[in-house]
Amino acid sequence: MEVFTSQYFGLFVIICLGFILGSIKIKGISLDISAIIFVALVFGHFGMTMPPIIGKLGLILFIYTIGMQAGPGFFESFRQQGKTFFILATIIVASASIITFAAFWWTGVEMPIAIGLLTGALTSTPGLAAAIDATGSPLVSIGYGIAYPFGVIGVILFVRLYPKLIRANIKQAEEEYEKLNESGFPEIKHKTFRVENENVDGKSISKLRIRSMTQAVISRILHKGEAVVPSPDTILNKGDLVRAVGTEDALRKIKLLIGDETEEQIPLHKSYEVQSVLVTKKDVINQPLGAFNLWSNYQATVTRVRRSGIDITPSPSLKLHMGDKLTVACSHENMKQVVRIFGNNDKKLSDTDFFPIAAGIVLGILVGEVSLSYGSGMTFNLGLTGGILAVAMILSRIGRTGPIIWSMSGAATQLLRQVGLMFFLVQVGTNAGAQLVDTYSQYGSQLFLIGGVITLTPMILAVIAAKFMKNMNVLSLLGAITGSMTSTPGLAAVDPMTETNAPAIAYATVYPVAMVLLIIFTQLLGFF
Repeated sequence: MEVFTSQYFGLFVIICLGFILGSIKIKGISLDISAIIFVALVFGHFGMTMPPIIGKLGLILFIYTIGMQAGPGFFESFRQQGKTFFILATIIVASASIITFAAFWWTGVEMPIAIGLLTGALTSTPGLAAAIDATGSPLVSIGYGIAYPFGVIGVILFVRLYPKLIRANIKQAEEEYEKLNESGFPEIKHKTFRVENENVDGKSISKLRIRSMTQAVISRILHKGEAVVPSPDTILNKGDLVRAVGTEDALRKIKLLIGDETEEQIPLHKSYEVQSVLVTKKDVINQPLGAFNLWSNYQATVTRVRRSGIDITPSPSLKLHMGDKLTVACSHENMKQVVRIFGNNDKKLSDTDFFPIAAGIVLGILVGEVSLSYGSGMTFNLGLTGGILAVAMILSRIGRTGPIIWSMSGAATQLLRQVGLMFFLVQVGTNAGAQLVDTYSQYGSQLFLIGGVITLTPMILAVIAAKFMKNMNVLSLLGAITGSMTSTPGLAAVDPMTETNAPAIAYATVYPVAMVLLIIFTQLLGFF
């Protein structure tokens, strides 16, 4: 039947078989979704081909969603580990370039082929384009085609096997990463204090400027045995109990201002409730919390904000993001007004608006096409991958532009990323599989061996260098290696290993640096 030879049928057969193969574990090691590329290699060898648009579409969706996921944490990651990531990228690209030059010098391989081996071993299409531009030789593409299959497979195997070889504790690495990630967001606690300070007695909360003086929030007050809903005009009297919410430092300041801590608890007032409210209304995105005057208008207090699994101390200047969960305390009646302001609609988080996704991708493609010229007619551009990645990270950081919400829900991001990744792996695998045997027959094993050395040696040097770098998390290291190798399939192999964003953020941080370095080195080698 014709259907069995059709490309659309083959696409999903490869995906199905890839998931079956990926689920097999040998001594605790499995390939997961990255197994798709190995199935695709076999199908490609036996004549199955996929239109290039499948691979391009998959690459675009995968890279855009990676940028969306990594964007919010990218700038903080670069500030914390930018120097470390830059060193790793330099070690990998520079060592790969040195090996390439050594192969040219000692084995007599023509430089265009050697440069092609370099770009193929590092799976860099922008590097290939720069190399062709620098040499003007079609031999570059031959070298690229020889080294590319192992460039893809080698990185996948390395990043999957390395944690097993060093017996890395992935769970511990996740906890260490989360701890580092949360270091800028101290734990939010609540304590009860007794008013004992003579200077506080008889003064209102607004006059005492408790919020600005301590950064803590007063959520309840017990006056003469009766729970009171606090407002700016509430008077504190000696002997009152005050429940405060904030960081350890903020609560320490409350203790100095009001009086000693007590184990007594303040019951909720009968007209008072505490509720979690989701931020789902477009109008409030990127607006500072203080703009809503919740306390003066509704006697409502936001005691904490939970964002991406982290509790953040609320402040008037804190800008709200889609999906933020606010813990709000106020009366039953006023709670209805507060909920109306912020939305609190779970369905809105699961809905996906495709216009911002399409618009973001269009912007990314255009940015990738912008070329910068520098000295001797050399040019540089981010290319398709770099342009989309950069734009996605910037848009996810911005969050909203007028009525357009750039950020995506976790479910939508995960679905599009998986679909894009599957399509990309199938097309890349079948394309490489079709050329693998013919290329080997024509050029023998020498060029394959050189390409393999260019792929593996820089990664080995990187993990050795990482041993001397303090606080180098193994998940961030793997992400940095795949980014330095400009290997999207490599990242795809690391991504299922953890529930954190550590590999994606490291990849997004390193990738642009590695790409620039690779283009510079290929153009320098082109002079020989």
